[in-house]
Amino acid sequence: MKLQGKHYRTIWLDEADPRIVRTFDQRHFPFEIVEEPLRSCEDAAVAIEEMHVRGAPMIGATAAYGLYLATLAAPEGAAGWAFLQEAAERLRRTRPTAVDLFHCIQRMMNALESAADREERIHTALATANALADESAEQCRMIGVHGLEIVRAISERKNGAPVNILTHCNAGWLACIDYGTATAPIYLAHDQGIPVHIWVDETRPRNQGGKITALELQQHGVPHTIITDNAGGHLMQHGMVDMVIVGTDRTTRQGDVANKIGTYLKALAAKDNGVPFYVALPSSTLDLNLRDGLVEIPIEQRSEEEVKYVWGWKDGAIQKVLTTPLESPAANYGFDVTPARLITGLITERGICTASEEGILGLFAG
Repeated sequence: MKLQGKHYRTIWLDEADPRIVRTFDQRHFPFEIVEEPLRSCEDAAVAIEEMHVRGAPMIGATAAYGLYLATLAAPEGAAGWAFLQEAAERLRRTRPTAVDLFHCIQRMMNALESAADREERIHTALATANALADESAEQCRMIGVHGLEIVRAISERKNGAPVNILTHCNAGWLACIDYGTATAPIYLAHDQGIPVHIWVDETRPRNQGGKITALELQQHGVPHTIITDNAGGHLMQHGMVDMVIVGTDRTTRQGDVANKIGTYLKALAAKDNGVPFYVALPSSTLDLNLRDGLVEIPIEQRSEEEVKYVWGWKDGAIQKVLTTPLESPAANYGFDVTPARLITGLITERGICTASEEGILGLFAG
């Protein structure tokens, strides 16, 4: 995808120095485009932990490249392997909910375990991290291909009138490597001339919809309108939403979905108003070891500062403003779980299925 007319992926090797991995510090969007160099595994861990990077596939890719950076610092032999194990554990501790993180770390460690020496570890780590990034981008592209057919069918029923799509948080290319999950069908529909209009939830507390999804859509020329998180139900009641499409950070084998806090409320409103509710997910966000999402998915609780303060642009700089009584405590649950019964379908790189064990294993068994 593009920013200011230039194509980017969200994470890449420095062209001048392959010992440096580059990404965006997304905390500056939409006001500034800030590239951040990652020079060590600890840099990658901090970027994940402090949400310089965010989005399930992007977290996983950053961890993979973090382990590549760890191989550059690791000594030879058994001490080097112990060093990498510690690096992997550091990355696992960064964020608990998105399963891509753990999948990518495990795949990297499986590949590195059999490396004969330090040089082979470095080569293997870079090749594996690159492969993971390429696979993730292709998964998102195929989500777009399959999801396009849903958008096209709605467009045909509306005789070419714009398809109004509501989304929540940011599940776009900045949350992934390219294309995005929830946004992939949107971009493809727009590029093929199907009129679409996107309702963009601001997505408190960090406003990742109003800041990042809106930026993506604006840069791509997709018509959109930012709304408060609580406006979605009103729009659905008045027939102003044709479908909802969101991403996911972890999906159980029976189809329960953990996504940014507030997703569950959108699913309830969609169900009550007969609006199709779709979840776009690459297979990397499936956790087939879990069944009951409400019980088994760990829900991250973040700092109350994200709730009590907002960040905005004033006088040429990003500034932080307190919006609550200073002494009032705040709770900040990062995710909620949407039960499978509220989900119309899962859009994956292999096709569309029901949010059920039968549907998921029908596409991904074995």
